[in-house]
Amino acid sequence: MQRLATWKILWLLFAFGWLPLHAAGELESVDGPNVRILHHKDGSKTIFTRSPNNLVLTKKTFSAVGRLSLITIYRMDSGGNPVSCKIYDGQKNELFKVSYGYRKSDGQLVSEEMFDSRVKRINPKKPTEEMPVQVVRYVIDAQGKRSAPIVFNLLPGKSFEEVFGSSSSALQTNPFQDDAAAKQPSPRAKPLRGR
Repeated sequence: MQRLATWKILWLLFAFGWLPLHAAGELESVDGPNVRILHHKDGSKTIFTRSPNNLVLTKKTFSAVGRLSLITIYRMDSGGNPVSCKIYDGQKNELFKVSYGYRKSDGQLVSEEMFDSRVKRINPKKPTEEMPVQVVRYVIDAQGKRSAPIVFNLLPGKSFEEVFGSSSSALQTNPFQDDAAAKQPSPRAKPLRGR
């Protein structure tokens, strides 16, 4: 009888010790040159993972308790600039598709168009076109500095910033490039045309 009780206690200790490690899973298994972690003041974390060829960057945001809350998958050009992205919730349901537009003259990011993945919204003025739910524009000054985002929400309700805590889905800095390299425009950047 005593052996059975000891076995149960050992099993429970193992289970309670193993479950938090298993739940942490991806959050704690960070290593290598293709992964970066950002710790936020509120206790949440963001994990950036890039593909070996640098053409896909995945951003996963975890709450302070370790629950996956948001996934953003960026498709990058050869210069490390985002061309498009898809945004998913913590259950991996696709929420938004985003296209990025660059200025032809110097490849600076000037626009972002966000489309709802769950409902196709038709532009009432052009029935053959899908209407974005949010448009972000940037103004480039004479010194080549990009302005703060100018956000146009085209649907009533909560804004992207109210829901996700940021006015834009654009990468402010690429965690895999030093600051100087991240600000360099792509020589092959293309202007935004459609999605």
